[in-house]
Amino acid sequence: MGVKNLWDILESCKKIVPLHHLQNKRVCIDLSCWMVQLQNVNKTHYGLVKDKPYLRSLFHRLRALIALNCSLIFVADGSIPAIKLATYRRRLNLELEVTPDERKSQKPCSLQRNMGSEFSCMIKEAKDIGLALGIPCLDSIEEAEAQCALLNSESLCDGCFSSDSDVFLFGARTVYRDICLGEGHVVCYEMEDIERKLGFGRNSLIMLALILGSDYSPGVRGLGPESACQIVKSIGDSNVLQKILSEGLSFAKKKKTSKKQMHDLKTNSLDPGMHVYGSDNNSERKNECLQVIDAYLKPKCHPADSDAIYRVLSQHPFQHLKLQEICAQFFGWPPAKTDEYTLPKIAERDLRRFANLRSTSSELGINPPLHKIPIKCPVSGVVKHRKVQGTECFEVLWEGFDGLKTSIVPADLLVSACPEKITEFEEKRALGKKQNQRKPRSKKSEDRPAMAEIDLKLQTLLLDIESGSNTACGTSLSSKSAISEDRITATTVNFAKQDPPNPESESNPAVCRVAVPSDASVHEVIDLLSPSPVIQTRTVSRCQRVNDQHTDVIDLSESENERSPEHLRKARELRLFLASIRDGMS
Repeated sequence: MGVKNLWDILESCKKIVPLHHLQNKRVCIDLSCWMVQLQNVNKTHYGLVKDKPYLRSLFHRLRALIALNCSLIFVADGSIPAIKLATYRRRLNLELEVTPDERKSQKPCSLQRNMGSEFSCMIKEAKDIGLALGIPCLDSIEEAEAQCALLNSESLCDGCFSSDSDVFLFGARTVYRDICLGEGHVVCYEMEDIERKLGFGRNSLIMLALILGSDYSPGVRGLGPESACQIVKSIGDSNVLQKILSEGLSFAKKKKTSKKQMHDLKTNSLDPGMHVYGSDNNSERKNECLQVIDAYLKPKCHPADSDAIYRVLSQHPFQHLKLQEICAQFFGWPPAKTDEYTLPKIAERDLRRFANLRSTSSELGINPPLHKIPIKCPVSGVVKHRKVQGTECFEVLWEGFDGLKTSIVPADLLVSACPEKITEFEEKRALGKKQNQRKPRSKKSEDRPAMAEIDLKLQTLLLDIESGSNTACGTSLSSKSAISEDRITATTVNFAKQDPPNPESESNPAVCRVAVPSDASVHEVIDLLSPSPVIQTRTVSRCQRVNDQHTDVIDLSESENERSPEHLRKARELRLFLASIRDGMS
């Protein structure tokens, strides 16, 4: 819980920052707070299910932060502080609260947590997933939020995740209260903003805890958040603790005491819990205040220079096979699905570390080429340019990741890590475009001589038809071998202005078959319909087969000397039609 109503008091200092804000930072996590959050969310949305949805949500949180190269440290609760035993037992509905006689008769001591409880088992499962992902866990001596605050205040981490508001009273400077992966943001509070906007330092927040109540103090009855803030501001952050040490909480009660209450105090008719002038009661309250102040200012934690802190600050390896086993056990995932979720994020994290290395080297004036950097770049090449949800990205090839060949990374990350790979990709793409542009041109230039020769033959045929002589057949026959040698395949054109001709009638005077030979087995024919009257015809030649090759013939059915006007009209139409074909082929 922390301090009662403190999050409401600090509401004006709340900031919503993008998830990208955590990139390349080291953050410690109050693991108990996260598990309580995830458990409550999943119970609300899904009810009680057996497939551990809180662990799956934790897994996706971790992989999102890992991809940002956010170094994480789990911090777990240790023993329950003696000053918190009454609160702890009250939360568990235990009526075994610590009495004043127990406090006097024996020195209070902390209480070991029940490691066999359901919640302790959830914490252990979370630790297992974290260790497999390379996230260490620090077991606190007592309060996890106190240990997180110490790491933050000693600049051993950039911030801490906790939903217990008393983390500020332990000395934290940057606190992330919540994280939302769907919207891609985190809720952040900075102690600097609290001091500037509200005028509350660490001492003032401890004073608010004494007045409003916290895990360590029951608070003063009858005082709300507004009154408490006014009292603390009137004293000032630098003098508030000295005021408590000299007077206890009597000065706060005096400000709230009405005239009727003053009369009752004089007649000793007020509730004993509200006595402020009795010497014994006032002395006892002072001692309680001192205990609370010491609990916040001097919590039991691992020192910054201890071996436990040193171990968690070092990098821990990603345990690939171990993670596959855990995901198979908790979620029923096959190894391929676990790799699909995890390996792209691990690869992106390594690329960000490589980018940080190059950035640091550049700041020092050292800019070696990519192939001379001692640490090998994890990206071997760029596959293609992509856009994901409006963000410019690249699909890249990875090197040294078993089970991962390609994935998509943000373009700005690749620019900072290895711009040489992007340049290489752009050069290859430009070269490919040039080659694709040259191929159609060369093919078109090669086809031009064949098209020109076909055009010449068609023009010759047209002139012969217009002149009305039978030399067209001879011309076509004489040029047949030349066309065959060049292996020209003519395009089939069926010209029929009226009904199509009957191909079975070879003597039909309205038919003129024009075929250009080729190696193909299909004959290309031009058919002309002529409504001219039937006259006696003379066959110039017929289709023959010579040396197992097709001999194509132009059959003209027309008298040698007579030409009708209708025939001339058809010739003109043929000429226009052939011209359109020639234009289309060019």
